[in-house]
Amino acid sequence: MDYADIIACELGRLQRIRDRTVALIASLSKGEVDPAIYSCLYRLAIDGPMRSGALAEALYSDPSTVSRQVAHLVERGLVERRADPVDGRAIVLAVTENGRRMADTVRARRTENIGRVIGDWPESDRAEFVRLLGRFLNDYERTRPDMIAAMKREYLKETR
Repeated sequence: MDYADIIACELGRLQRIRDRTVALIASLSKGEVDPAIYSCLYRLAIDGPMRSGALAEALYSDPSTVSRQVAHLVERGLVERRADPVDGRAIVLAVTENGRRMADTVRARRTENIGRVIGDWPESDRAEFVRLLGRFLNDYERTRPDMIAAMKREYLKETR
C-alpha cells in the first residue's frame, strides 16, 4: 500500500473541504472574516509583536502579500505599528485589544468546530491523532526545503 499517495490524496480532500468552508464563512460574514488576514492576526496574537518580514516568514508567505494584509488589519484597528523596542528605527506589528478579542473569538469558534469533528472519538484516538499530526507537521517543515529544491530542479530540467 502506498501510504504517501493515500495521505497526499486525503490532504487534498481536506484542503478542498477547508477551502469551501472558508469561502462559505467569508460569504456569511460578508467579508468580515478573511482567513488569510486572520492568519496574520493569529500569528501576531500567539507570537507577539514582530517585524513584517518575520511575519511573512512565519506564514510562509510573500512579504508584499503580508504587507497588504497587515495594512487591512491596521485600517480595521486590529493591529498597530510600533517602534521596535530593540531598534527604535524599525517598526514591529502588534495586536490591539480589539484584535486580540477578534483572534480569541475566531479561535474559540475554530476550536468548537474541531471539537464537533472529534467529539465522538475515544480519548486515546484524539491523543494519538494530536501526536501523529504534530509529528507529520514537524517533519513536513523539516523536509520542506528539500521538497522545494527537488521541485526547482525538476522544473529547471523541464524548461531546458
